This record gives sequence, structure tokens and C-alpha cells, in this order.
Amino acid sequence: MPKYKTALVTGGAGFIGSHIVDALIRRRIKVYVVDDLSTGNKKNLNPNAHFTKMSILNPQFPKYLKRIKPDIVFHLAAQVNLRCSVEDPPGDARINVMGSLTIAHECGKLGVKKVVYTSTGGPMYPEGARIPYSEKTPPGPISPYGISKRSAEMYFNYAYHVHGMPYVALRYANVYGPRQNAKGEAGVISIFAEQMLKGAPTMITGTGKQTRDFVYVDDVVRANMAAMNRSVVGEFNIGTAKQTSINTIFRKMKKIIGYQLPERHVPSCPGEVMRSALSYKKAQKFLGWEPKVKLEDGLKKTIKWYQKK
Repeated sequence: MPKYKTALVTGGAGFIGSHIVDALIRRRIKVYVVDDLSTGNKKNLNPNAHFTKMSILNPQFPKYLKRIKPDIVFHLAAQVNLRCSVEDPPGDARINVMGSLTIAHECGKLGVKKVVYTSTGGPMYPEGARIPYSEKTPPGPISPYGISKRSAEMYFNYAYHVHGMPYVALRYANVYGPRQNAKGEAGVISIFAEQMLKGAPTMITGTGKQTRDFVYVDDVVRANMAAMNRSVVGEFNIGTAKQTSINTIFRKMKKIIGYQLPERHVPSCPGEVMRSALSYKKAQKFLGWEPKVKLEDGLKKTIKWYQKK
């Protein structure tokens, strides 16, 4: 296992990225953060991180990479909204494909020891596949967002074969927790929390019977640390293997908060996945990882953070 002294976290001022930054700093690793702050927030950032406001699409980015020469890169900078990808596939591809290709190419040439890439779970797999999805299920993304994430995985695989640069692509289920931004990297839990705590009407898209696999951010950070420390390469699902409907999330949160208004439904979006859950057996076997935070506990911790905010 290589020793890492310096790490770069792209998108490190974002929800998940900032938690990874904290974990790396606790491990006494020198952390550089690049973020264009389009959805990230400087308030999330650990004061011990070295921050540069920059897009990974900036022509100066490769020079920046050469200057800091990180041992390991956690690549989270992305267009994170599936709906936006449907409205603007070229915009999604510019960031998620071209940005990731730049990182694969430049890091491969620089001799970076490893890249840990934030991929996606639900949108990666075909609708008809057996749930929970396993990595053995051939990818079949139908949204531009899922397609761009799969393309990036393939470019990292290319960099591994051509430059010998190991990578791990973590295919997350629906990550939730403190610091999630209800606008930029909106998860349904963060949107519901903001609306309910304001006492505002809370909208559920479609019937609300669509299911998701909700994984707490602390569990996701542990998966990233395992991916850094284990000598593994390839794609790993990071989820709980459990399906929870959006209606169930609404009712659980309503109860915790003491929210009084009834649920309201609005039309669902084209390209939305109806059912999703990820098997974590491969991560358990090769990363020694499994989810530990129960949904009820995670919801309470998340709501508590929003109440303080």
C-alpha cells in the first residue's frame, strides 16, 4: 500500500467532498482543494485545506496539477443533477466527460499513485435488471448523467491500462447528510428538510412510490478511505441494498420534525429511475466496507444539522 502525503480533492467544497477533506486532514495528509463553487460552499471547507477557486475545465488546471503533484486524487467535481443533464447533455458532458478525461490523462502522465472517482449507482444500471444491482450487472445508463459517469469510468480504466495508474470508481447510491445543498447537489432529503423546517409546502415528484437506496455521508467517507488504503482497482457499489420509497422518507421526516402540512405531488421527470438499490457485497469483500448508519439515525442527524443551520 503506497503512503500518501498529499491529496487533491476536486469539488472539495461540496457536500461529500468537504467531508472527505476533513477525513484526510484527520489522517495528517496535506490536502489541496479545487472547486469552482458553482454548487460547493467555502463555509464547508476545513481551514487546514489549501483552497484554489478553479474549474477543472480551466486551461490552467493541468499546470496547477503539475505544480502540486498530488500522490492521490479524489475526483468529485461534476455536474451532479440528473435533470440538468437531460435538459443540457452537452453541458453535462463538458464537465463530467471532458473534465474527468483531463484528470485521467494528466494524472496518468504525472505518475499520480491513485485516483478515487465519484461515480453513480442507480443511473448506471438498466431499469429491468435485478435489484439490488451488482457490479456484475452490465451498465446500461439511459440518462446523459449516467452515460457521462460511465464514460469517465472507462477513461480511468484506460489510464490504468496505459499509464499504470490505479483507480477506484465508487458508484454511490443516494448520499445524504449534513452540508447537502438543497439547490446544487439536491437530494430529496435535503430538499424535504429545508421545506419542512420552514413550514413550507413540500412537493413529491410523481407518485412517490419510486424507491431509492439512501446511504449516509459518513459511510461514504469510510468507503473513500478504504478505496485509498486498499490495493484494489475497478468499480464498487456503495449503498445499503435496501429500497426506500420517497413517500416513506416524507413520512419519517414529517414525524421527526413534527411537520403539519399534507404531502403534495407534482409530475415526475423524464428519464427518472423508478426503482433503485445497490448490492455492496463486492465492497464488503474487497474494501472491507459495509454501511453502518441506520436510516432513522441518519435522518435525525441530518435534520439536527439543518435545524442548527
